[in-house]
Amino acid sequence: MAEKAPVKVSLPLDYQQDLFNELFGEDELVIIARGLGLLKIVSNLLHAYDAAGNNLVIVVGADERENDWLGESLAEQAAVSNVPKCRGLTLVQTELMTVGTREEYYKRGGVFSITSRILIVDLLSGLLDPASVTGVIVMHADRVIATSTEAFILRIYRQKNKTGFLKAFSDIPEPFTTGFAPLANMMRNMFLRRPALWPRFHVTVAKSLEGKKKAEVIELEVPMTESMKDIQQAVLECVEVSVGELKKANAGLEMDDWNLDSALHRNFDQMVRRQLDPQWHRTSFRTRQIVRDLTVLRQILSYLLTNDAVGFNKYLDTVLASSTPPPGSTRQNQSPWLFLDAATTLFETAKRRVYTGRITEKATSQGAAEIPDTLRPVLEALPKWSVLSEVLQEIEQDIYFNPTIADGSNGTILIMASDQQICRQLREYLQTMYVQGGDETDGTDEEADQAEPSQKPSAAFMMRRKLRNYLVWRKEFAKVSAALFSENEKSINGQAGSRNASSARGRAPPNKRRRVRGGSAAATNGSTRAANGTVSLAGDRDAHIASLINDLQPNDQEAEVKPEIATDPLEKLDMEESYALLDMQDLVVVHPYDGDRDDIVLEEVKPRYIIMYEPDPAFIRRVEVYRSSHTDRSVRVYFLYYKDSVEERKFLSQLRREKDAFTQLIRERSTMTVTLTTDAHGIEDPQEQFLRTVNTRIAGGGRLAATAAPPRVVVDVREFRSSLPSLLHGRNMETIPCMLTVGDYVLTPDICVERKSVKDLISSFKDGRLYDQAETMLHHYKAPMLLIEFDQNKAFTLEPFADLTAGGVSSIASLDPKASNDLQSKLVLLTLAFPRLRIIWSSSPYQTAEIFEELKKQQDAPDPLRAVQIGLEAGEDAEQRSFSQAPQDMLRVLPGIDAKNLHNIMLDVESVHALANMDAAELEPLVGRESGRQIARFFNRSVFEDE
Repeated sequence: MAEKAPVKVSLPLDYQQDLFNELFGEDELVIIARGLGLLKIVSNLLHAYDAAGNNLVIVVGADERENDWLGESLAEQAAVSNVPKCRGLTLVQTELMTVGTREEYYKRGGVFSITSRILIVDLLSGLLDPASVTGVIVMHADRVIATSTEAFILRIYRQKNKTGFLKAFSDIPEPFTTGFAPLANMMRNMFLRRPALWPRFHVTVAKSLEGKKKAEVIELEVPMTESMKDIQQAVLECVEVSVGELKKANAGLEMDDWNLDSALHRNFDQMVRRQLDPQWHRTSFRTRQIVRDLTVLRQILSYLLTNDAVGFNKYLDTVLASSTPPPGSTRQNQSPWLFLDAATTLFETAKRRVYTGRITEKATSQGAAEIPDTLRPVLEALPKWSVLSEVLQEIEQDIYFNPTIADGSNGTILIMASDQQICRQLREYLQTMYVQGGDETDGTDEEADQAEPSQKPSAAFMMRRKLRNYLVWRKEFAKVSAALFSENEKSINGQAGSRNASSARGRAPPNKRRRVRGGSAAATNGSTRAANGTVSLAGDRDAHIASLINDLQPNDQEAEVKPEIATDPLEKLDMEESYALLDMQDLVVVHPYDGDRDDIVLEEVKPRYIIMYEPDPAFIRRVEVYRSSHTDRSVRVYFLYYKDSVEERKFLSQLRREKDAFTQLIRERSTMTVTLTTDAHGIEDPQEQFLRTVNTRIAGGGRLAATAAPPRVVVDVREFRSSLPSLLHGRNMETIPCMLTVGDYVLTPDICVERKSVKDLISSFKDGRLYDQAETMLHHYKAPMLLIEFDQNKAFTLEPFADLTAGGVSSIASLDPKASNDLQSKLVLLTLAFPRLRIIWSSSPYQTAEIFEELKKQQDAPDPLRAVQIGLEAGEDAEQRSFSQAPQDMLRVLPGIDAKNLHNIMLDVESVHALANMDAAELEPLVGRESGRQIARFFNRSVFEDE
């Protein structure tokens, strides 16, 4: 039983205290609304167990940021409570922590956050006795599915420890509402009986957040410009048409959620892809293209409201270039939405927000000498910028006319935005909004001095600078425009998903990344149709660029302002002279939404004014919790959103989805069947267990043999990344983790299995690793086997006949463009080279577990010690071969490294960093002359070189 000690908890609200006391009483699954302080409750719970001093509590599923948060919170609470037995949070996250060190830590006790792969190996190997564990706390319970490593851990824990506590937490209710009886199934995976639901509309939560003095909230509906409305309407029309085309092409799928509202959410394309995966190899290129287009269109809608007009037009340039075949190409694989009239409206309106005017072919041929009079920069500013400046002026007036009240708040102004890119944009605007940019048409400087405080704020200076950078960027566009189209085609087929133009939100804009790779994108001045029906660029050429560059040369005042924000060379500064403590009363903090870390920001900054530049439901609740927890602090919140925009629709849709999810969970909990046993395997008939273990191989006068020991399988520790070891354990097989040199699974003394996914199979053929593995298995085992395992959610096929005849792109080709041509022939050559090698085809890990169970029937159990020693050199210890897996995977894909010299590098070179700094002469003794040259050439090559 867990021991408790009198501690001081930092949970001021009633619902937090009720939940804390409830968790001490019994095990349960806690599903709480976002922003209600989940990590704060978990940290207080961990502190209560940590203060007792002799508990061993394990945290499973926490990511790096949560570990940092929990570690800081436990250290702070230990100092406040002044309990000498507190030890804080210990992280066990890497294989660099030796087995002996981990064993010593486990014996000492405390609170540990352990990665799932290390914890499952320690549990199975006996390094950590489940019976000695006081309890387990599971973070992100929504990710615990039947085949996950976390479910495997909880199964072993509950098998050998019936009394320890088990508590699971999640602040994402939506995954618990998909499928048949999802809440009951998830709780069965975690061996829990009681769910605790805490939505925002819970009576106790509502009373805690609304009963005391509320924060002053001012809603500001910002109207969009006419151009923004036209663009939004055009994109929504393209989305609607694309969803309709998708429905037409895939009539047999479940399409209730395939609508315009769902298409605006980030996971819509993932949902569609998940439904199409089983028949992805049969889907047409057009269907794949539409799935990809929906991601692009959703990103366009997001960038419309967050990016400035120049940056938005630049992004559209990359989108159009990646969808337009190069000149002279006969391929007509353009996205269907580009042929809509709405697409023409989109590109032309986006260009008009930046500049107007068009260069004729005659003016283009004359160069930059003649500049048309119609050429004029427009540089439309985002409406929220002016509203933001007005809000700041209002706050200044409020501070001036209403002096600071003696309360716990600082005079700090906290501006919250969705990501770092928008924060950089706001910082630049706030720095330059009072800088006079001069006349917009000729670039003259009419006012040399800084503007007066009464001057109206403007984004003219910042936008002119962005336009100059944009025109310089456009000059290099021709170098990569053709490459963008081919890369987009690969991305549609699944080859370059992480490098496409529609990057996930939070990463650098696509145009930025392409510049790093050595190219840039070009602009489109609207879109016109060529004779063959393709969308072509309008007539803006070099003369247009030269004209605008000359028109927008920086004047004297602009040249004095730093070109970028916060890019001072630190190495040239005296740190003591350049840094000082800032007065919190005059501070403006621009910060991105950062999940639970926002609670720390509010506590440390103590803002009196909060400006939510973009709506976020979770942060609204964090402000409510902060205000209710500190009744002595006054807070005023300005809530900005675009009226009748996708931003407003997504915000309301998020609230509605969460409310519907909790409503469904409440309904399911009232009718849910309660699982009465917490045993991982239930109650098993002893007679069936006896019959299962009877050895019926009675030959030559042998005797009937029976054993109560379950079937044993030796598993390589690196295989615990997959779900197969969990499924084997679920079939009552004893899985023993070992560091194997030969094979991945040893089923019997004679049967060794090398498991390959399709992707791994292709890479193994490329580097020749598979031939070496097959040769070593044949040398040491009588029945070596190659297991080719497919994904359970994808088609069980290598090369469909339709692809062979019609020249389509198969699921294998989507992994590697050249692999589909020669994969089957390589498999044939492999079987010819090693006739004794058997190949097992498995459609999923579930079928693999069934195959292994059949192969082990009436067979002897393998010896783990012998399996570990096979493949090692004389006198070599397996512990000496236990290198970190991530560097190994990286080394295998380097040019010049094969299976033979990989071992030499891992033994003689300290790290990948040390390898990168070695020259060819130093590498020659390890890998040979030619391989050493290839490795040195790879690391010394500049990433800015043109490919």
